[in-house]
Amino acid sequence: MDSVTKRYPDGTVAVDRLSLEIPDHSITVLVGPSGCGKTTTLRMINRMVEPSEGAILLDGVDIQQQPVNTLRRSMGYVIQNAGLFQHRTIVDNIATVPRMLGWGKQRARARAAELMERVGLDAALAKRYPYQLSGGQQQRVGVARALAADPPVLLMDEPFSAVDPVVRKGLQDELLRIQAELGKTIVFVTHDIDEAIKLGTMVAVMREGGHLAQYAPPAELLSGPADSFVEDFLGADRGIRRLSFFPSTELELTMAPVMAADATAEQIAAPDAPYLLVTDADGRPLGWAEPQDLTAGDSDPDGLLSYGRPFVPGTDSLRDALDGAVLSPTGWAVAVDASGTVTGVVSQQTIGEAIRAAHARGHEEEDQKVAT
Repeated sequence: MDSVTKRYPDGTVAVDRLSLEIPDHSITVLVGPSGCGKTTTLRMINRMVEPSEGAILLDGVDIQQQPVNTLRRSMGYVIQNAGLFQHRTIVDNIATVPRMLGWGKQRARARAAELMERVGLDAALAKRYPYQLSGGQQQRVGVARALAADPPVLLMDEPFSAVDPVVRKGLQDELLRIQAELGKTIVFVTHDIDEAIKLGTMVAVMREGGHLAQYAPPAELLSGPADSFVEDFLGADRGIRRLSFFPSTELELTMAPVMAADATAEQIAAPDAPYLLVTDADGRPLGWAEPQDLTAGDSDPDGLLSYGRPFVPGTDSLRDALDGAVLSPTGWAVAVDASGTVTGVVSQQTIGEAIRAAHARGHEEEDQKVAT
């Protein structure tokens, strides 16, 4: 985008001289308060809204040089509440664009069935109608329909905002999985900064009047807000969010307080620890207990304290590890491998030391960037 402006006949300026370079094969998120022009910007990309000034280039070619229908068919489009055709079955909803492009019915439906599997929809839903699906399932259909003709660009306008937080998280994870497989160029609009930070390769924070406040990768955005508007929009807990970009790989884990449920009295007494983590026969966590509350050879799982939320070193972040420690009544986080087997435990104190070290490294890297 090069100095793109959208001015309406009444004088309202929705987007003002916006210049933005969207990288290929990545997710660029437009985020900001209501009235900042993020949806208008998205709609100008596929010419649902025509810009008043400036140019939008796709692979170096001005989109104004393409027939509008050809342009739109080269871009998938997903909106809030999916926007499905209520009179068509799920399989035919997904097959809509391929059919418009002249695909035969059998080929289009085969493509639809393939995409249902890719977005996590049961094949049994193919002959149902949208009203027979949950909100989350309908949004998955919307994503599948947008991908049906294999467009290089995918535009998504607050697609997950109408579903509950649990379903929303699942849809976000699904989108990241699909993107890792397909490598589309995605432009995603949201008003939720957490969603922007989670999904975005690049995040464009926009302010009222369609002005770009800051454009940066999520970690850079959190570590160095451009001004007070961006800082306020990110919220008071941006430091906690930033921990999502620090790996938990280097945390020093210990197995000393980890005990099997059938441990002997000698094993229970050996560690000098106020709490012991009890595991089952497969090494999976059951809960915490004070040593004097454990019975040699047979520990009752019902009498154990919660072990919080475990994290996977190397996969989860320092934020996940800290969350696990905070949720645990003992102040210790439990680390597990991909199968759920305990690989060690770590205290809040150790996590805190790792956080301080990570912040120090981050500041050193920022100083080096400034120096160069």
